[in-house]
Amino acid sequence: MEVYLEFKYLSDMTLASIRRIIAASSVGTMIEWYDFYIFGMLAKTISLEFFPADNPTAALLSTLAIFAAGFIVRPFGALVFGRLGDKVGRKYTFLLTLILMGGSTFLIGCVPGYKSIGILAPILVLLLRLIQGLALGGEYGGAATYVAEHAPVGKRGLYTSWIQTTATLGLFVALGVILLVKSNMSEAAFTAEWGGWRFPFWISLLLVGVSVYIRLNMSESPLFAELKSSGKTAVNPLKESFQQRANFKLVLLALFGAVMGEGVVWYTGQFYAQSFLETKCKLDFEQSRTILLWAIAAATPFFVFFGWLSDRIGRKWILMTGMLLAVLTYRPIFGYFIDHSIALDPTATTIVLTSDLYWKFVGLVFLLIFYVTMVYGPIAAFLVELFPTRIRYTSMSLPYHIGNGVFGGLVPFIGLLLSTSLPGDPLVGLWYPIGITAVCFLIGVLYLDNKLDENVMD
Repeated sequence: MEVYLEFKYLSDMTLASIRRIIAASSVGTMIEWYDFYIFGMLAKTISLEFFPADNPTAALLSTLAIFAAGFIVRPFGALVFGRLGDKVGRKYTFLLTLILMGGSTFLIGCVPGYKSIGILAPILVLLLRLIQGLALGGEYGGAATYVAEHAPVGKRGLYTSWIQTTATLGLFVALGVILLVKSNMSEAAFTAEWGGWRFPFWISLLLVGVSVYIRLNMSESPLFAELKSSGKTAVNPLKESFQQRANFKLVLLALFGAVMGEGVVWYTGQFYAQSFLETKCKLDFEQSRTILLWAIAAATPFFVFFGWLSDRIGRKWILMTGMLLAVLTYRPIFGYFIDHSIALDPTATTIVLTSDLYWKFVGLVFLLIFYVTMVYGPIAAFLVELFPTRIRYTSMSLPYHIGNGVFGGLVPFIGLLLSTSLPGDPLVGLWYPIGITAVCFLIGVLYLDNKLDENVMD
């Protein structure tokens, strides 16, 4: 029945309509990632606004803990909104998550600093950060499922890979907005209690308004609409996903054999790398951000390439190769960063790279993000094909957000905590992502199938 429905609806769809579906889903998801990441991008500045400034290291650790809290609650958002998406529908569920994300992001920019309201400031920010995490927990599964259920057989990797670009593009936009705002004012004006650092949070309201308008004009997924009209939607998606042994086994396999390692590689390549360049290598603020911007711009097309490639050779070995490369090269790459930045001036508080060294750093960060594209590009197609339509939103969202939100989201916090506890080794923070990725690689190699049934998503 589902095969028939898939071909029936796809035969009536034009390439233009599929492009509109991908664009509408991707723009909204990109904005949600933008909202989620500006907090991390501004962690150092925020730490001095919402916590006592007399101990900068403790303040930064506290801020990163709040940042990590947003990741930790993402699985709960996956359960809440996944259930809603499997019962009510994909469209209205990820419309709701978008509104929650945009509203909480805007309000973070409105919270007074610690100097004005004391301990209430970090408490309010934590609550809003938790709402962000819950909303993001419901967004990704909806967007990936929605696109996959419109995609023709043999192109799910390609089409869902556009959703995979949104996390990196959201980070790119966040970096760009922050640099644009900062370049137009003094350091003092940017870091003041009601300074320019708040602008990226306020801009979110405008971006969300545009995306809500776009999404209101979207129709429901045809496969889900047919299930709903025939009364075959899941009565209890949570029970079907996690109490039925066969489905629960797939959830565990997805988490420990694929998504756990993918999440850690993602956050090491794009978040830990930026934090490392700024705190350990002591790079100038603008250089550390522009290095990441150039690397992201060059690497982003590879999300689509590896999504396309996974339609032809399977998802498994692309995922596993990306993880293995990360495990083998993380310490040499980050070691190069340390050796060649500190060597310029070991006593400096801020280091500005020479032009030649700057572009070498760009190349190495590009390599880190290239690994991200390998593990992240095919993951949406892998997950949506693993679970049946009636419980897909719930089943795929939970392992994705545990792998990314918990294992991946803790990378910056655990990395800084290890570095603070064991300051003798500047690379000690890498043992967490290396260890997690290595375990996931072994489980994936042993237990994942390379060829899933791509003709039926049921």
